[in-house]
Amino acid sequence: MTGQSSHGATGRMADSLKVALHLRARLYAMLREYFAERGVLEVETPILSAAGNTEPNIDGFSTRFSGHVDAGAVTRWLRTSPEYPLKRLLAAGIGDCYELGRVFRNGEAGGRHNPEFTLLEWYRVGWDHQRLVGETVELVRLALQLVGRRAEVRALSYRELFMRTLQLDPFSAPLDDLRAPLRDVRIDEEGLSRDDWLDLLMTHRIQPGFPDDRITVVDDWPATQCALARIRQDDPPVAERFELYLGVHELANGYHELTDAHEQGDRFLRDLEVRRRRGLPQLPIDRQLLAALASGLPDCAGVAVGIDRLLMAMQGTDAIADVLAFDFAHA
Repeated sequence: MTGQSSHGATGRMADSLKVALHLRARLYAMLREYFAERGVLEVETPILSAAGNTEPNIDGFSTRFSGHVDAGAVTRWLRTSPEYPLKRLLAAGIGDCYELGRVFRNGEAGGRHNPEFTLLEWYRVGWDHQRLVGETVELVRLALQLVGRRAEVRALSYRELFMRTLQLDPFSAPLDDLRAPLRDVRIDEEGLSRDDWLDLLMTHRIQPGFPDDRITVVDDWPATQCALARIRQDDPPVAERFELYLGVHELANGYHELTDAHEQGDRFLRDLEVRRRRGLPQLPIDRQLLAALASGLPDCAGVAVGIDRLLMAMQGTDAIADVLAFDFAHA
């Protein structure tokens, strides 16, 4: 390997980069062995899609196909996750499956972000999100063993987390009370929703306090933050969703998956309306996913784990460049 690495080394590979690349290879081998032993099939799905991700807080890359128009849609989107095609495979009857591969998100470059990164995503048929929490925790602990580390686990609901940390009920506190703990943070408040303020509280006031040697699992998120998760009609309703953190690093986002095609279509339309209000591009909805849901997606749970973030936590670094062969600036 020649040229300049993400570590700034030229010519001979820096020792720290060599260690990082060997650890990544060991982690990949461990993950594949883990799933093979449990009968979870590794698959590959397209990186280029005719549909975009309508999520308003995610910006995708697009490109244009120059071949014959009969080949399909000219504009193609680089996937932000493999979720939609994996669900199409599930609906076709493939059973438990996973993909370990590259995904792309525009505009996300910095100390902890790279526009091109590695995601592990897997689905378990007949499971709910709570059962999947246990497997996700087990996998993260096995990864930590590769570097001789251990971590305790703390699981609590979204509401419990806010009540214990900030003495605020995220479901009922007035908006002014949610703003108050963030008064010393420079924030452009124009257009911010209640969920935006809750996200800011999580990232600026709660998450930084998570201990390095702890896996924190947070479930039962607000129904307004359901994404592709089922909503359980509690009082108030909650999304059957969990997030897992290792120290301050958000590693995983998992759902008891929504199987209702009509509801999923409505959520896509709501996303597009939010994008319209924010002046963001309108993106093509994944009609093939909706057709797969309508044909019958089995009851399942799925989770995505950011591999680069996991490696950052394993190596004790806050710089994503430390775990990449070449970061975005040197790609």
